[in-house]
Amino acid sequence: MTNPVESAVLEPGITEGPRRTFIPRPGGHVVIVLPRGEAIRNFVYSGCIEALRAGGTRVSVISVRPNDAIWSDLSTEVGDGTLSELRLWRERYPVRLLREVLDVCHGRWLWSEAAKERWRLRDAEATTATARLKRAGKKAVARVLAHRPGIRLLERLERAASRRLRVSDEYLDLYRALKPTLVFNGSHVHSAHAIPAIEAAQWLGIPTAAFVFSWDNLTSQGRMMPPYPHYVVWNEALRRQLLEIYPDVPAERVYVTGTPQFDCHFRPEFHCGREEFFRRIGADPARPLVFYATGMPNHMPGEERIVEQIADVLAGIEGPVKPQLLVRVYAKDRTRRFDEVRKRRTDILFAEVAWEKNWLTPKREDASMLANTLRHYALGINVASTVSLELCMFDKPVINVGYNPPGVPESELSYARYYEFDHYKPVVRSGAVEVVRSPDAMKPAIVRALREPAAASQQRRSLVQSFFGDTLDGRSGERVARVLARLAVPA
Repeated sequence: MTNPVESAVLEPGITEGPRRTFIPRPGGHVVIVLPRGEAIRNFVYSGCIEALRAGGTRVSVISVRPNDAIWSDLSTEVGDGTLSELRLWRERYPVRLLREVLDVCHGRWLWSEAAKERWRLRDAEATTATARLKRAGKKAVARVLAHRPGIRLLERLERAASRRLRVSDEYLDLYRALKPTLVFNGSHVHSAHAIPAIEAAQWLGIPTAAFVFSWDNLTSQGRMMPPYPHYVVWNEALRRQLLEIYPDVPAERVYVTGTPQFDCHFRPEFHCGREEFFRRIGADPARPLVFYATGMPNHMPGEERIVEQIADVLAGIEGPVKPQLLVRVYAKDRTRRFDEVRKRRTDILFAEVAWEKNWLTPKREDASMLANTLRHYALGINVASTVSLELCMFDKPVINVGYNPPGVPESELSYARYYEFDHYKPVVRSGAVEVVRSPDAMKPAIVRALREPAAASQQRRSLVQSFFGDTLDGRSGERVARVLARLAVPA
């Protein structure tokens, strides 16, 4: 395998002085960039950094700072490495504009179902004359440059502008002091915060790598900026997709590890027994638990009415043992749209979502809450969520809501459309989930799922096997560590 660390030299033009060779430390020195709280969960709670250090790799971290307690934990985690705060700089306008245009052109060229929805949403968000004019300008550029050569041209322009118009040399100075042999971005999708740190490494000739944060990101979250020589991905399907969308990436430089996001689900230290878990959430362990995970408020408006409808369905199910509903509100939802339901519907349980709101950072206790919810639920319901995959991992029935709530017209937004998105269509086709297309169909679907929980077991197991293989073992963080350790040492 080619390792670009061989060419790791300081490039002329960065600072005054002669060209100098970049000399790596024995065993390698990885700088991990954590641009969002979920990246802290993925690479700290999973044991990734611990595994790197145990294998003889020095680790330094550049991270957002959610709060003092988490910062103290990070400081302990890096040991003899260096912990630095990820700075947020406002890039100069030409750089910001180039990135926006590049992203628009990429989306128009890709034209996935999710890209079409993003296009529609951006049109709807342009509500002032100035915003509409800017939007029209970007769309006009896309009509000309939304093809591979045009996107490559924009990418070159963006990279040149980023370097020439950079607003700080802080990361250049930091890397000269640390002398890392690899810089790893723990979340490419949050790279707006990480771009200066990554580009500084690339200008110095230090190898870089990125973790593709989630299974939908390549088709729904715009252009990856900047490009990297190495990528770490969840599964083989995501690897193939990345190589198709970014054909300049060598196939041997995309590494399948599984995702550390799910490691906590399979690590015993995060588990507790059914009686203890139900006591924590205020539920009755003798009754089946129906778990509803909500989505983003701008994508699922009116979802609180769906939740109430499901609670009404459960209350009307005949039998000596009534199911109980536990709702987990999407951690990034700050709208408080469920507050009124919480007060009025005491029959609905709401899970504590233990996230630090600064930088949307999951806490360790939240990892335990979600892991135990998945272990002890009887039926899971959501709208086209990643949670569907997590539910299938535990081989329990999954229902997806495929109809709009009252008061949300199809002309404004369609819940059903989400099941046509590129990343989610294979889940629907697999038969592992049941998409309920109308309110009247919800009750019979819930009754079937509770009475015949094994009905789609084979489909769920097949989906999980095809999607994750043998990576659901709580050790994806360790596999990422092995990849990073190998990349950090010259061939």
